[in-house]
Amino acid sequence: MTKGPFVAMAAATAALGTALGSLALQLRADGYEQYVESVATFSVLMYITAVLTVVTWVRDGRPHTN
Repeated sequence: MTKGPFVAMAAATAALGTALGSLALQLRADGYEQYVESVATFSVLMYITAVLTVVTWVRDGRPHTN
């Protein structure tokens, strides 16, 4: 499999995690504390998804043995 889908998926999820992290900080600054935990949790989940995508990419690049 080519590297394109893995790179695109990892980059997109990392970007979404960054955007959600920024949103959580902005919500906290604006006083919307009730939403900060949910948005921050989803941000962390996006970073974890990006890392798992990279791990899958690395494992896919290894030679397959039978």
